[in-house]
Amino acid sequence: MVIELMTENSGAKISKYIYGQFSEHLGTGIYGGIYVGKKSSIKNVNGMRSDVVNALKEIHLPVLRWPGGLFADTYHWQQGVGPQDKRQLIVNTNWGDVVEDNAFGTHEYFELLRQLGAEAYINANVGSGTVQEMADWVEYMTRSGKSPMADLRQKNGQREPWKLKFFGIGNESWGGGGHMRPEYYADVYRQYECFLPQNNKKHPIYRSACGPNVDDYNWTDKVVKYAGEYMDGISLHYYTLPTNDWHHKGSATNFPEGQWHSVIQKAGRMDELLTRHSTIMDKYDPEKRINLNVDEWGTWYDETPGTHEGFLQQQNTIRDAMVAAINFNIFHKHADRVKLTCIAQTVNVLQAMLLTKDDQMIKTPTYYVFDLYKNHMGANVVQGIGKTPKDLTYTASQKDNQLTISIANTSINDSNEMTFKPQMNYSKIVSSYEIVGNKMDAHNTFEEPDNIVEKEFKDVLINKDGIIKAKLAPMSVVTIVIEKKKN
Repeated sequence: MVIELMTENSGAKISKYIYGQFSEHLGTGIYGGIYVGKKSSIKNVNGMRSDVVNALKEIHLPVLRWPGGLFADTYHWQQGVGPQDKRQLIVNTNWGDVVEDNAFGTHEYFELLRQLGAEAYINANVGSGTVQEMADWVEYMTRSGKSPMADLRQKNGQREPWKLKFFGIGNESWGGGGHMRPEYYADVYRQYECFLPQNNKKHPIYRSACGPNVDDYNWTDKVVKYAGEYMDGISLHYYTLPTNDWHHKGSATNFPEGQWHSVIQKAGRMDELLTRHSTIMDKYDPEKRINLNVDEWGTWYDETPGTHEGFLQQQNTIRDAMVAAINFNIFHKHADRVKLTCIAQTVNVLQAMLLTKDDQMIKTPTYYVFDLYKNHMGANVVQGIGKTPKDLTYTASQKDNQLTISIANTSINDSNEMTFKPQMNYSKIVSSYEIVGNKMDAHNTFEEPDNIVEKEFKDVLINKDGIIKAKLAPMSVVTIVIEKKKN
């Protein structure tokens, strides 16, 4: 079966923000994972781990959501500004019931973004905060000139305002963010949005509403119906679990074959969720002005044995790489609505890019998928016509005279072949790389950090008619970049 790639009719542009990340005050996701403090023996710049920052820059991390998550709805920003030795101690009641010293706050977050070259996505405290607290925080971050909060920011060492691109009003307000009904949340959202200061008229803050939990289609319907005119985007949260039991989710490693298949199948459900929620949004927003943004997604397993049960630390295997590729392929398909997503979470938590231990850092298979897919950022989706072979999933995009094709072979045992015929003659392979697992739970460890790394993919050919053939090993993800034939 040949997949015809409709390169003469490019689809929606793939927003770079689809490759966003999420870091919450959770376990060692920030403390130890990203932030170690200026006095640490671990190499850092202004307290941020240099190895972590450099690794994230390599995958062109575009946006980082913070401070949560559930943590956002217990976070009071003024406790995290000013001299660090005078900041208020708080108890993280959501994650581990541990005490933290608020050493990582607003100034540290924007310093991290500066080092990463990434945009800000901040979640407001709607659950236990107030409209005034939210308005003051935005004034603190974005107001130039003289004002009470701008003066306080300058007193704390930051003269110029920061750029705040994305702003979330509430997190999981249907659950731990307030147990709200959709009609009630829609009204609360409208109130908060009304008092959201837009201090930079040239670059207004993108307003994101709390969207549904998985398949709560009534939530989407009511919130968009009653508050849609006041939002730029609405979120969706969906995690991939091997089982249907949140108390026994399954292990990240050493799992039975059935849990490989269940994870692959459940990851694919993202397509149905985006389709059905988008259809509801179309009733009120046929022009697709409002984005549907998946700002929490990824795998969720039982914690690694021996780690704190509230820290959500898990290993990351070739199975997780499959989940990342499946999701990206689906996000691209829905690029007309989906403009931003954030995998949970960046370091040491859930489906992380990186794992750290003291001064060591390793890259996970998921990290390498982000690296393999980064050439799709800002490209236009290319639709394919033809039946996709069993166990394969792919996406294609084009920009700057380059065609990028990414494929995942989710079969545990079988190699699989894909054949593509672009409408326009792409003739020169610029690059082709893959990651491959040799067993279902293949992963990197601190003792063996290079079990899974990117390597050159050689099983790809283009014939004189421009037909592209690629043969994928079992449990592999491949990206091929091809240049257009010059006239």
